[in-house]
Amino acid sequence: MSENPSKATFAELRELISHFPGANETARNFAREREGQLTKPPGALGRLEEVSEWFASWQGKDRPEIKRPRVAVFAGNHGVAAQGVSAFPQEVTVQMVANFQHGGAAVNQLCKAHDAELRVYEMALENPTEDFTQAPAMTEEECATAVSYGMMAVEDGLDCLCVGEMGIANSTSGAALAHALFGGEARDWVGPGTGVQGEAFENKVRVVGEAVALHQAAMTDPLEVLRHLGGFELAAIVGAVIAARIARVPVILDGYATTAAASVLFKMDPHALDHCIVGHLSAEPSHIHLLEAIGKQPLVNLNMRLGEASGAAVALGIVKSALACHNGMATFAEAGVSGA
Repeated sequence: MSENPSKATFAELRELISHFPGANETARNFAREREGQLTKPPGALGRLEEVSEWFASWQGKDRPEIKRPRVAVFAGNHGVAAQGVSAFPQEVTVQMVANFQHGGAAVNQLCKAHDAELRVYEMALENPTEDFTQAPAMTEEECATAVSYGMMAVEDGLDCLCVGEMGIANSTSGAALAHALFGGEARDWVGPGTGVQGEAFENKVRVVGEAVALHQAAMTDPLEVLRHLGGFELAAIVGAVIAARIARVPVILDGYATTAAASVLFKMDPHALDHCIVGHLSAEPSHIHLLEAIGKQPLVNLNMRLGEASGAAVALGIVKSALACHNGMATFAEAGVSGA
């Protein structure tokens, strides 16, 4: 972590979350009323209408807009990578961060296409978390500090935040989080990630199951689940989502690992993710079960599984399209068109 955020504690984070602001219902109602006057049959734009109403309710405007979107990619390394749970070595995290910085990744191209600012946040890549098959991934101080660092991604003037991750072995961490938060069997939550198959996949299932069993008694609330089984970048995602809620900035979540991190907040408060939508359905097979658990429907299903906020960045274009229709279409009265 290149910055030095003020230290936080779990008690302070719990207090913040317990006082999350709600949506602006006046703006929501104005947006809904306008939608009903636009030159189209009611509901003809499908989910685009829902998106514009949702965005208005969190931005607090009946004519919501996106002028300064940010795509935030948090990168971290995981000690559990030593258990052979990924098809790629851990140094790929550092190499991919360099690729982001030089403009060579998929997310760079998507940010250009949708006129979004890309920020990459390196989470102490030289110091991975502990191997959570042996010990908690983080201390409380480490975890809370990573959450605080993630909160710094939300600055004044941002009007939409897309959140994603990069980190070898973080699909294992995400699966462990989901398993600990929502129960079931380890196999219910484990997927191929970077492409593990056969014995390597069975090893990944074993690692997740044994890790959750090891820490079960100590994981007394969702923040403790995050501390024991998460990663620095996943904790930072939690922080970014918290800060966005406080600032009333709508959030587009990326795929499986990102959703698993955000689910920590859902388990603390089922309304804690009301300011978030999920950009896409990951090809990681457990993502759909996780979305069902938190009551979210993805915007698109393109069989993507890249991470790095790529699915969220694609969805940003859809959100922009929804707002363009909401703001730019004429009403029946303006166009001189007869209504129903």
